[in-house]
Amino acid sequence: MIITVLSGKGGTGKTTVATNLAWVLSQSRKVQLLDADVEEPNDHLFLPPQIEETEPVEMLLPQVDQKACIKCGKCAKVCQFGAISVFKTGVMVFDSLCHGCGACALVCPKNAITEVPKAIGEVKSGKVHERINFSMGILNIGEPSGVKVIRKLKEKIDPSADIVIVDAPPGTSCPVVEALRGSDFALLVTEPTPFGLHDLQMAVELVSEMGIKAGIVVNRDSRGYESVERFSEESDIPILMRIPYDPQIAELYSRGILFSSHLPQWKVEFERLFEKIREMVEA
Repeated sequence: MIITVLSGKGGTGKTTVATNLAWVLSQSRKVQLLDADVEEPNDHLFLPPQIEETEPVEMLLPQVDQKACIKCGKCAKVCQFGAISVFKTGVMVFDSLCHGCGACALVCPKNAITEVPKAIGEVKSGKVHERINFSMGILNIGEPSGVKVIRKLKEKIDPSADIVIVDAPPGTSCPVVEALRGSDFALLVTEPTPFGLHDLQMAVELVSEMGIKAGIVVNRDSRGYESVERFSEESDIPILMRIPYDPQIAELYSRGILFSSHLPQWKVEFERLFEKIREMVEA
């Protein structure tokens, strides 16, 4: 089963839920944790792995032979992202806009465009302990999109694992879609605030369009704000767990300690959360 943990925005506790769930389930199952928050991976701070392998992630960028180019403009016309412009003086490639699809090279009638590799990040893999395999993607600073890094990271999915947990990037853009692709369940982490509700609504729209079953975890729950409950009922996306605003949990988090490993009742709560997910997936 592949469970992707996501949130419409950052700072809601997505990492907290992903790492605690992975640790609790690993007490009796073979778990794989993939940190796909490639711009700011931090699962390894809570579940320190022994890194055994590092693989580069590259994309192909067009390189134009200005002498061979006849400035016909076909490359610029086929590019959906505006990454190539043709001027009287020559052709200019905007690396930050290029998605590396290679269409420009395919349509060039003079074979004036070749593709050269550029490193955009890496994937690190290893073990936390014998029942948690761990991989994380890291996007190089300044690169515009982590989609290729996430795609490379997901090639690491181990079909022999009992549970695969993917910690997705925040938001609802292309990297999140890539993280969600192929998932059996989306675990949506939110907070009981108007901002949290707004971004939860966008995340629900995304998983609904992708046809993925979903449930909600309310983090830093302090009650008094009932709009998340109303939205849950109206959208038929159940609230599966509430993590209260608790100074003890916050203090453990600040020290990089999983609260489920120090507060025994939470081991039971995360097991219950997984059972609810399993029932929804198998329904």
